[in-house]
Amino acid sequence: MEVRLKILFTSLCHTDVYFWEAKGQTPLFPRIFGHEAGGIVESVGEGVTDLEPGDHVLPVFTGECKECRHCKSEESNMCDLLRINTDRGVMLNDGKSRFSINGQPIYHFVGTSTFSEYTVVHVGCVAKINPAAPLDKVCVLSCGISTGLGATLNVAKPGKGSTVAIFGLGAVGLAAAEGARMAGASRIIGVDLNSKRFNEAKKFGVTEFVNPKDHGKPVQEVIAEMTGGGVDRSVECTGNINAMISAYECVHDGWGVAVLVGVPNKDDAFKTHPMNVLNEKTLKGTFFGNYKPRSDLPLVVEKYMNKELQLEKFITHEVPFSEINKAFDYMLRGDSLRCVIRMDA
Repeated sequence: MEVRLKILFTSLCHTDVYFWEAKGQTPLFPRIFGHEAGGIVESVGEGVTDLEPGDHVLPVFTGECKECRHCKSEESNMCDLLRINTDRGVMLNDGKSRFSINGQPIYHFVGTSTFSEYTVVHVGCVAKINPAAPLDKVCVLSCGISTGLGATLNVAKPGKGSTVAIFGLGAVGLAAAEGARMAGASRIIGVDLNSKRFNEAKKFGVTEFVNPKDHGKPVQEVIAEMTGGGVDRSVECTGNINAMISAYECVHDGWGVAVLVGVPNKDDAFKTHPMNVLNEKTLKGTFFGNYKPRSDLPLVVEKYMNKELQLEKFITHEVPFSEINKAFDYMLRGDSLRCVIRMDA
């Protein structure tokens, strides 16, 4: 049930930096990072029937076995077998790594390890896509962009003409804004502590900007005043617990829905008054935008091919593989939404 992929393009996500800096749950080294990528199937292992050499694919950090209760449910994408595991550095089949140097194992990262010219991935974590799709563009769909886009389109589900607040205007938040634009929202309010992000955010449909530091009251109160009682939908993309609470409390009573995307610190606690719940404000969470990797990602690629979804504006830099450290520098400086890395150079 394993597939060997030739990676042609990969991109850097903040999660790679987070675990490279050993801020993740269990540091595990030596390890090959990378989990946003596009490539071609080089060979397939025993039991693989729906992929063959030459197929164009996106490897994904989470999977879809198609057999468990989650995979059979139309409401979930949290596969029992292949759900993301940041601690495991080996393959499921035999508990061993497929990478080594001088006889010593090099560990996998979230089942993908795409900062390598070749990688081995479980077939359930590989989405077969339209071979006409440019891999240097659609490779960014295998993590953050799909997460933000799906949080809006699949979970928040704003109606045409609705008001939407986006908390955090990094790549995931801008993808959430892009989803609101595609859904026909009339007002998209971007919330961020960095006012320099607003001009860039306009490209993704953001119409107004709020910096919480500019106000002497909680940002949820500011948004309620701007919108006559609150927004119809909000999407939180920072992982900051206070932003999560604000995103929930800023939605309108009676019909407002807040969606949490950002991952909080392990000791955080979400606190709000129960009357917010009784007043029919809805709180939801999402994982990978509620997309099932194998079933749904090919359809997201088609949104790009049909020009519904614009990916070029997410890609701010491109470097050859030999200069991958530049991608880390851009990310750490805050200069990059997505840096695409060409593996052939």
